[in-house]
Amino acid sequence: MTIQVLDPTYGQGAAPFQLAPRLHGLKGKTVGLISNGKRGTQPFFAAMERQLLADVGVGRVVLMTKANYSAPAEQRILDAVVGWDAAFAGIGD
Repeated sequence: MTIQVLDPTYGQGAAPFQLAPRLHGLKGKTVGLISNGKRGTQPFFAAMERQLLADVGVGRVVLMTKANYSAPAEQRILDAVVGWDAAFAGIGD
């Protein structure tokens, strides 16, 4: 019997990148909330949206839901993210 061990690491390393500049606050900013589509994210993100608007002074909250919770975000979501100042992604069961 032969046992084959696979190495899942990427041998060439990560491509170089630069972190986005930090925000000095969220007041007046556009914040996106990306849900995985599971039921548990609905009440959590609803409460988070209320708090961001009322207590933090966020200018606008955009809620988007992935079509498949186990797959990467669809292109429509990736296209929308470029217009946001900050984003939160959440999962819920």
